[in-house]
Amino acid sequence: MALISKKKVIYPISTGLRRYLIKYGREVDIPIHYHELLRYSNSIALYDSKDQDTLWETVFYDQSDREEIHLNVKKIYALLKAGGDMSVMEHLYVDRIDLCVYGNTQPFRVRIVNRINDNFDYFYIKNADASRVYGLELEDLLSPNRISYLVHQNTLIEEHIAGIPGDKFMRQHMDDPNMNPIRLAKEFVKFNERCFVRLLGDMHSSNFVVDVTPDFEETHYRIRAIDFDQQSYEGKKSIYLPQYFKENNALINLGMQIITPESMRQYQREERALIATRLKSSHKEIEDILHTMEKDKISLPENVDSLKKDLAKHYRNDKFLTCQNMGGILRKSLEQVL
Repeated sequence: MALISKKKVIYPISTGLRRYLIKYGREVDIPIHYHELLRYSNSIALYDSKDQDTLWETVFYDQSDREEIHLNVKKIYALLKAGGDMSVMEHLYVDRIDLCVYGNTQPFRVRIVNRINDNFDYFYIKNADASRVYGLELEDLLSPNRISYLVHQNTLIEEHIAGIPGDKFMRQHMDDPNMNPIRLAKEFVKFNERCFVRLLGDMHSSNFVVDVTPDFEETHYRIRAIDFDQQSYEGKKSIYLPQYFKENNALINLGMQIITPESMRQYQREERALIATRLKSSHKEIEDILHTMEKDKISLPENVDSLKKDLAKHYRNDKFLTCQNMGGILRKSLEQVL
């Protein structure tokens, strides 16, 4: 089973990564930064509809700060969702700002509501960690999912990724008679392969969501990562394979029951072919991000040494042993699909 024994190191955004973000329009001047949201005067625990502690706290600001803070976070929402068109703010208000005190970067979550129809949306304001920024960019480039995020100085703004949290899905939906077990198991195999190829780690059930889309004949599933802190950091191969996390056992056992080894290999080949297509269609961006990663420090030397040995053995490819950093290892991993 996969096990992470130490808290991940937080890496600042390097000069090279900053240049990449500016080049591709991810670096945008914003009206309020993460540290300014820390000026809250009080907080209370946030409970869900079943009176379960969510491990988030709703924060409150003094009257003198609240109006300015709420205005500025609405401006950030307009930048994230409408390219800075402030007219979208007219009917919006900030319903709540929550703080996750147990997360690596202690993110703030902002709930925005349209006062006309009570429709709501979320976005996140976080301390910028280079590993997470690389993870977000690689998700946008290599997965079937597009990701909207912005960076300014040491602040990271992320859109909310909608879906049923993986742990909740496994508790409440695995016995649904309308569930299509083969499609769900197939999606987990493909998700497992995506994470391994692009070296996204720690994908246990709390770090992904299941997006369920009913179709006219069948139900489609998409498993989406929502936590990118462990992009190319850990030194064990198993950390990059969701199949090795005990928290995912319900999905793992489902696959073992209904998917044959031949079908699993077919799904793995399909996903690698799709990744290869994305590599070719976004060749310039991929080359730029890999070049940036190869000059950046985003992991510990012992993790780099351990992972390259694991992957050299897994792929029977000694070229991994020549890698000097996580960027080089990721490049070799992506070359396996081409």
